[in-house]
Amino acid sequence: MSKAERTRQFIIEAAAPIINKKGMAGTSMSDIMEATKLAKGGIYGNFESKEEICMEAFLFLRSQLASKLDLAVAQGKSAQEKLFNLLDVYKNDQCMMEGCPILNFGTEADDTNPLMKEHVKKAAFSAQKRYLTILEEGIKNKELSAYLNAAEFSVKIFALVEGAILCGKIVGTQQMDLVLESIKNDFKRYVI
Repeated sequence: MSKAERTRQFIIEAAAPIINKKGMAGTSMSDIMEATKLAKGGIYGNFESKEEICMEAFLFLRSQLASKLDLAVAQGKSAQEKLFNLLDVYKNDQCMMEGCPILNFGTEADDTNPLMKEHVKKAAFSAQKRYLTILEEGIKNKELSAYLNAAEFSVKIFALVEGAILCGKIVGTQQMDLVLESIKNDFKRYVI
C-alpha cells in the first residue's frame, strides 16, 4: 500500500466512528480534521468531498461489521449456535453502542442521498441473506422445522435487530436485550 493509500485509509478509519455517531450532516470537516490531526488540504488531497469520506466510512464500517458477524457464524456448528452467536455480537459488541451503520446511515440517507441509500440497501439485503442462509441450512440439515418460512423470518430478524439497536441507544440496553431474547425464543419454536 502506497503512502497516499495509507493516508486515505487512516482518514476513513478515523472519521468512520465519528460519522456513525454524529451522522453525515452532523459531522463537520473540523471533526474529521481533529480526529486525524490533518489540515483541510491534507484531507481534501485524498478525497473530493465530505460526502466521499462519508461513503467510504460507511463501506468501512459495513465491512468491519460483516467480518465480525461472519466470524461469529463460523464459530457455530448448528443453526441455533450460528444465529445466537450472531445475535450476541449485537448484544456484546461495544461498537454497537454507537449504533449499527446500516441503521445510522440508512436513517439519514433515505430521503437525502440516493447513492448512500443504495449502499445501505445492499448492506441490509446482505444482512438478511446472512440470516436466511443460517435458516435454510438449518432446514436442510433437519435442525429446523420445514414449516419455518426462512425468507420471512430472516426479514423479521433483521428488522427486530435494527429496532433493538435503536432501543438500546435511546431507551437502554434492557429493551435491546429483551428484543434479542425474543428473537431467540421465536427461533426455538422451530428447532426440531
